Amino acid sequence: MMPAKYDPHKHTRHSFRLQGYDYTQQGMYFVTICTFQRECLLGAMENKKMVVSQIGRIVEEEWLNTPLLRSNVSLDTFVVMPNHFHGIIAITSTGRGAARRAPTVERFGKPVARSLATIIRSFKSATTKRINEIRDTPGQPCWQRNYYEHVIRGEEELTRARTYIIMNPLRWHLDRENPQSLVGARRAVPLHNPEWTMG
Repeated sequence: MMPAKYDPHKHTRHSFRLQGYDYTQQGMYFVTICTFQRECLLGAMENKKMVVSQIGRIVEEEWLNTPLLRSNVSLDTFVVMPNHFHGIIAITSTGRGAARRAPTVERFGKPVARSLATIIRSFKSATTKRINEIRDTPGQPCWQRNYYEHVIRGEEELTRARTYIIMNPLRWHLDRENPQSLVGARRAVPLHNPEWTMG
């Protein structure tokens, strides 16, 4: 059987990052990370409240560990959902002197030290290790390969992002990531462009 002809649109992973943007610079970012194959392993919704599972608690713990491990990071509002995670993270400093010798613009697949991509990769790695230990599933992926982010620009966007996160459990029945939501399944709005950024 002949191998399929290489198609760059089908066989190349696409980055959701802004081209040329310095993801080590100070700023706030709205981040969404989805579980592998959107499996609802982080918990369940009961009476419009999120009840985290043991795995969901690991995700919470490791997220809260992030600023303890990285002096250039602080956390804002976040929520663990059944099959995804939303959080606002702030990079508070570059941790470098005035002279920048290392590259700061990320190239896909080559994250820069202290950048958002490196922070998220470390978080995903730490949670995956702990989750696979309790499940006795070494090497099993727990997260989708990429993540979604939005650069928060100004107080108005920050307020909308916080509101979106806080209200997320109440809107689970409409959530496009809810496997039981027919409304969500029909919606075309991509997860990395959440409603709070629109209109």
